[in-house]
Parts: sequence; C-alpha cells; structure tokens
Amino acid sequence: MGYFRILAAIPGFFLSSFFLMLLWGVIAPKIGLDSIDYCLSMLVTITLWIAVAPLAAARRKRK
Repeated sequence: MGYFRILAAIPGFFLSSFFLMLLWGVIAPKIGLDSIDYCLSMLVTITLWIAVAPLAAARRKRK
C-alpha cells in the first residue's frame, strides 16, 4: 500500500511546486525579493516535504 501512496504524492509535489512559484511571484515584489523559477520552487518544496514528513509520520504512529 505504501508504494501507491508514493505514486499518489507525485502529482501533489508538482502542483505544490507550481503554486509556490505562482504565489512567490505575487508576494516577492511586495517585500523586495526576487522571483523564483520552477526548478527553485521544486527544490524548496522537496526540502519542506523532507522536513515535514518525519513529523507527519510520527504523529500518525502516535494515534
């Protein structure tokens, strides 16, 4: 079952990266930052996913 969950998360990763890029493009100029491209938004997204995944797994095991 875990293999299919990983496959189901793949489109979510790409959509999360895309939304991050779009939202960053709207917010960044207002606070004086440069915009980011899709590759950098993918890097940020995977970094956040790697940081949050152990927390979500620990919470799931505790319930």
